[in-house]
Amino acid sequence: MRIWDIDPALLCRSHLLGEHRELHCIWTVLTEGRRGYSRHPETLRWRGKLAALYRRHGALVMEMEARGYTHASPLDGTLAKGLETQDAFIDLPPEQSQILKTKGCDCRV
Repeated sequence: MRIWDIDPALLCRSHLLGEHRELHCIWTVLTEGRRGYSRHPETLRWRGKLAALYRRHGALVMEMEARGYTHASPLDGTLAKGLETQDAFIDLPPEQSQILKTKGCDCRV
C-alpha cells in the first residue's frame, strides 16, 4: 500500500490507478474505523490529515481525468478534517522517485 508524495502527472497508469484505489482503502479505514490496514505505516501517517488525503485524491482525480479516465468514486468532503498538508514520510519524495525508477514502469521520474 502506498500513497506517493510526487506529482501524479509523473506516475504511470498502473501507479496512478493503484494509488487511487489504495487511497480509498485508507480513507475508509480512517473515516469508518475499519480495522483492515489500520496499523499499516501508510495508514498511520494519514491519521489526523484527512484534509491532506482529500487534496491528494483531488490531484489524482484531475490527472485521471486529464488522461481520459472517468472518475466515479468521490470522497465525502465533510469528512476532510485535520491538517491540509502531509509532513510525515515513510520515504522522502526524492527517495520515492528512486523507488519508482527501479520498478521498470513508465513513470516519468
